[in-house]
This record gives sequence, C-alpha cells and structure tokens, in this order.
Amino acid sequence: MKIAILSDTHGWLDEQLLAHVQEADEIWHAGDVGNIEVIETLGRLPGKLRVVYGNIDDQPVRQATGEWVNFTAGGLRVLITHIAGRPPRYNARVRQKIAEHQPDLLVCGHSHILKVMPDKANSLLFINPGACGHHGFHKIRTIITLQITAGKPHALQVVELGKRGRISTQPARPG
Repeated sequence: MKIAILSDTHGWLDEQLLAHVQEADEIWHAGDVGNIEVIETLGRLPGKLRVVYGNIDDQPVRQATGEWVNFTAGGLRVLITHIAGRPPRYNARVRQKIAEHQPDLLVCGHSHILKVMPDKANSLLFINPGACGHHGFHKIRTIITLQITAGKPHALQVVELGKRGRISTQPARPG
C-alpha cells in the first residue's frame, strides 16, 4: 500500500505535487488545507483521501473534515491531527489521543518543519511532512511517501517539490 503524506498546502496544489500523489493508494493531509478546492481536487484522484483541518482553515474545510482522524491502513494504526507538538513534548490532547488509540504512526503538520522520528515512549513513529504550500517560513516544499506492508511502514521517502514562494502574484489555485 503506497501512502502520500502532506500538510500545509495553504490553498496551493501544483502539477509537481499532484504527480507524486496521484499514484498513492491513500493520501493523508495533516491540515492547513487552505480552501475546499484543495480537498475537491485531491478527492478526484484515484487514492482514498483522509484529511484533517488546521488552524487556518475556514468553515467549508472544517465542515468537510475533522480535527482528528484515527484509522487502520494496511494493518498500521494511524492517528492524524494538525497540531501535535513533537516527541516527547506533545500537547495534552494529543497525549490523551495517543493513550486512547495507541497508534503505530502519528502524523501532524503545523510547524512546517519536516521531521520523522521514533517515539519509543509511546511505541510509535512520528511524522511531520513539512509544508507543501508556498505560505510560511520553510525554504523547501516537501511531502513524504511511504509504503505499508503487513502493518509496517517502509520505503519512506522525502519528496522535495522546490523552493517556497512563487513569482506570480495571482492567488493560489489548485492544479
């Protein structure tokens, strides 16, 4: 099972990003979607889409998503939210959700800082894919792809989508 993990699109999807996610069996978006058009565009791709809202998202995005998503994919227990902190300094709500759901994988966004690390205290893998939109302080736009086989993530890759910022002053539009 091939997974594409992204966050912090802030209303921006481009052909380069779409090329990397269109082959995925599932696309996981960890919030700060930016607008409902991003969800609609990703939702038209063949893979299953799982999305949470972030702190910048408006009512249409919040109505189409949730703050948390907890599921099993390929035998791997996954918890996704937008703001989590990082190991071992999770916020209180995330600590509660980890205790409740005991995920193998925790995915979040918000910080725009790409980070993949084991959390031995909670027996999980922590992933923040960085940011793939143009808004923020990150220098390089990133996503993560991985595969899941028999409940184990493997073949994890960081995909660099180029520098943040764009020449055009036109508003961001998907695709």
